[in-house]
Order: sequence, then C-alpha cells, then structure tokens
Amino acid sequence: MSITDQVQQDMVTALKAGDKQLVAALRMLLSPLQLGEKEASGEFGEQQEIAVLMSEKKKRQQAAEAFRSGGANDRAEKEEAEVAIIEKYLPQALGQAELEAMVDEAIASTGAAGPKDMGKVMSALMPKVAGRADGKALSALVMGRLQG
Repeated sequence: MSITDQVQQDMVTALKAGDKQLVAALRMLLSPLQLGEKEASGEFGEQQEIAVLMSEKKKRQQAAEAFRSGGANDRAEKEEAEVAIIEKYLPQALGQAELEAMVDEAIASTGAAGPKDMGKVMSALMPKVAGRADGKALSALVMGRLQG
C-alpha cells in the first residue's frame, strides 16, 4: 500500500470517528501527495512520496518557528501537531551511529579524497537515506569527514 493510499484510508477512519482536526491535517497532507502524483511525468513511487512528505514537514517546522518567534504559540502547536502526523508516514529516522557508518561507507565506495568530492558522496548517500535523515545534518557530517 502506498503512502497516499494509507493517508486516504486513515482520513476515512478519522472521518468516521469524527476527529475533525485529524481529518483537516490529513487533507492538507493528501493534497500535495495527489498533486505530485498528477504532475509526475514518470512513476510516482515511494521515494517521491517521501520527498513530498519531507517538504511538507519542513514547511510546517518553519511555520512553527515563525509562529513561536511571533508569539503565536497556539498556532505553532498546531503546526507541530501536523509535523507529528507527517512523521507517522515517514520511514524511521536513522541513528547517529548508523548515519556515520553510511557516510564512511559512501566515502570509501566513491574514493572521495577531500571536500571537492562532496557531490559524489552526497549523490551516493541521498537515495539510501531519503526521508530518514536531515539533508543539512547529513551534508555537515559528510563535509566534516572529508575535511579530516
């Protein structure tokens, strides 16, 4: 079952249960998934669904930060609740040790010798960690390893 199908099924369950907040959050999540599927020129598989979810998660995290800094804590909490819902559909996050091992393996397999080879390492890593690690944190870890 695809992530989109799972979100639709969960939305039907929430509708039957009368959980208006969950229904609203799932509708907001379902819309970009369906749009991505419609706009996909090729196959719209799990990797593309995960990319959409990661984008939606990031948008909500940024909105929550903006609301908090503006003093709108109730709206920030709503955004954070939506982040928690999105995370239920994402793969389990990688632990730091597991991520470091994957970075070391990618560096070895690509023969990377320094910071100029970062692109090679990142392109080898990204398909393996899609949706399971933050891109900025991964990039910083790779750069730290390549700099010695």
